This record gives sequence, structure tokens and C-alpha cells, in this order.
Amino acid sequence: MTSFDSSPQLNVWRASLALAVVFVMLATTGWTAIRSHRGQSPLQASLSAWQRGHLDGNALPDADSSPRQLAAFFASLDDAQLDRLAHRYPLAVGNMNGAPVELRYLANRVALKKQSARERARMHDKRLTEAGQYEAGRRMHRFADLAAKKRQILAFDPEGSGRAAEVFGDLDKAERVSIVVPGVDTDVITFQRTNRKYSAPVGMANSLYRAERATGSKTHTAVIAWADYTAPNGLGLDSATALRAEQGSVRLKALVAALPGDSTVALYCHSYGSVVCGVGARSLPSRVTDIVVAGSPGMRVEKASQLGTTARVWAMRDADDWIQDVPNLELGGLGHGADPVSEEFGARLLSASDAVGHTGYFEPGTVSLYNFAEIGIGAYRSVHCAQEDDRCLAGLPDSATT
Repeated sequence: MTSFDSSPQLNVWRASLALAVVFVMLATTGWTAIRSHRGQSPLQASLSAWQRGHLDGNALPDADSSPRQLAAFFASLDDAQLDRLAHRYPLAVGNMNGAPVELRYLANRVALKKQSARERARMHDKRLTEAGQYEAGRRMHRFADLAAKKRQILAFDPEGSGRAAEVFGDLDKAERVSIVVPGVDTDVITFQRTNRKYSAPVGMANSLYRAERATGSKTHTAVIAWADYTAPNGLGLDSATALRAEQGSVRLKALVAALPGDSTVALYCHSYGSVVCGVGARSLPSRVTDIVVAGSPGMRVEKASQLGTTARVWAMRDADDWIQDVPNLELGGLGHGADPVSEEFGARLLSASDAVGHTGYFEPGTVSLYNFAEIGIGAYRSVHCAQEDDRCLAGLPDSATT
């Protein structure tokens, strides 16, 4: 684990630099970004149609009903009725907590194909600039790729920069579910990458799922690449505050609460994603047994005990991750608080000895990925601690039952 210079002079310099940067951003961008919305988004339009809709003469339930109520409604339908709903209201059904996961996969496949066709038409829209047409082409190809039959898209929203979530494994049969929560600059385009694939949510989650399976454990697992929140764009004001994290934590809680069965859940929170997990920790369902943060700028608390969760809190950072140079402070809502890999924070410190850079934690063959996988299957005593005294293993259960 990296050592830190905690001299008062250095901390004051870092704080002053951080505030100077913030004031420059405020002077050039203002406190708020005002966006103009014209009419309903595609998801809102689909939900409005659902609210007005009927099935065989009967009104549909409120889309805001509890997942339990919605699950009961869908369970009362036959296959033909389910298929009809998925094709009539694809975005509504595809994002509806409580709908069967296989139905959500189908609905999102329908929605993605429709949105891909829409973007294909926009590629040739003369009213768009050349850059706008190019962006339409990128979105068209991304949506078409996500619509492939083999893919299990649990959530999709094309509005703005877009949101998505994808499942690896059988979510219905999983005994343990791992959820990858990514950080800044995550949207529907950066959801997956060809180059540096393990720095994007799809690559991270797929790598973790394969690593869990490679352990030989008989435990049924599933992994979710969860980019279903609006992440900050770049290292600007949004990334220095908790606003996006607060909004994202609400969506994360809804996802966890609606997962099928009684599976336990481990969260893998990377970079700004750890702010999302920190802000939401107190309100997350008790089925969340582990919160793992990597390359974290802070979790909006000074100590792990202040997160208000019964989940085990783990933290790691590799030696050349640039996040270590971000000042660990919170002042007037700016900054994210104490360093999760500091001993004072009190997290269980994991080794990331051979990971490289800020986005290297999910690279196959790394100690960091090995540690993620062992936590994912519940083999806690097999992890490699960051410190030789193995303090991160204290008080751990002997089996994967909790």
C-alpha cells in the first residue's frame, strides 16, 4: 500500500489548490448547469403510455408500485400477455423493478433495436451538424451491439448520454450477486470499450464474473455492470460534490431491493462509484454484505463506522493510482472526506500490488481481481491483505454463509 506524507504544510497546500480549482470552475461554469428539455424523454413517454394502457380490458398497475406488487402482477400473466407488454411498452417494462429479469432483457432488446433505428435515421438528418451525425452513428452502433440476443440488458435509458446495466450469469438462480458501480465519464457509449476494455463497466463485470467462475466454487454467482445512474462528466464540479452520488444511490438501493430471490450482494465501487456507495450505504438493504472500494476519492465520511451499514467495508489502491493526489477533505460540500485506505478510516485493506493505474483493478491475473472474486464467492479468508499482519481478516466468518 502506498505511504502518504501527512505533513500539515502539504495538507494545507492541497486544500488551497483544491479550493482554487473549484473557484475557477465556479467562475467559468456557475453553480448549476441548466439543461433545456423538449417534451418527454423516450423512457418517460413509455411510462406515460403504460399508465394509460390496458391489457385485455384491464388497467395496468401503477409503474411506481412496489417491486413485490409488480412481481405479483407479472406472475399472473401468461407468456403471450408478457410478450405483448414487452413490445408495447419496452422502455417501461425494461426498467421496471419487479418485472421478471428475462422479460426485462426482452423488453430492453426491443427498445434498443428501436433506438438504434432512430439513430440510424439521425445519421442522415441534414439538420444535424457533422458532429451530431457522427454521434448518432456511434449511438446507433452501441445500441445495436447491446441488442444482441446473447446480451442480458437489465436497464436501458437512451436519454442524454444514456444509462445501462448488464447481467453476467443467471440472476434468478444466483446465491451471491456482485454489482460493479463505476465512476466518472460513464455513459451508454463508454459502457464498454474495445481498447482498455477492463476500464469500462462491461469489461470490469465480465472479468469479475469469469474470475469468480475460475475459482471452482459451487456457489452460483451473477455479476451486474451497473451504469444506471448519471455519472459526473470529467473532473469538474459534479465530481467534487455528492449530488450525482445522492441521485445514484437512490437508484442503486432500488436495484438491490428488487433483485430476485434472497441472494446476498457485494458492491464493487470504483473511483466516484465509491462516493455513490458511501452516500447510499446507510439505506441499502441488509442483503448487502460487502462494500469494496478501489481507487476511491472518499466515501463522504471520516470513518467506515460512520457509514451506518452492517456490511464489511474493504478498500484498496495501487501504488501509482493518481487518485492518491486528490486532497482528502470535505469543505462546504466540496470533496469526499477521509481516505478509505488510511488506517484511521478503518476499512479492511486489500492488496492491489500488481494493478497498474487508476483503471487497472479488474485486469485479469491481478491480485486485486483475485481479491474481488474471493469476496464475490464468499471465500473471505482467501483474500490477500495489504498489510503483512493480515488485519483485514479479523473477525471474518469461516464460510460463505454471510
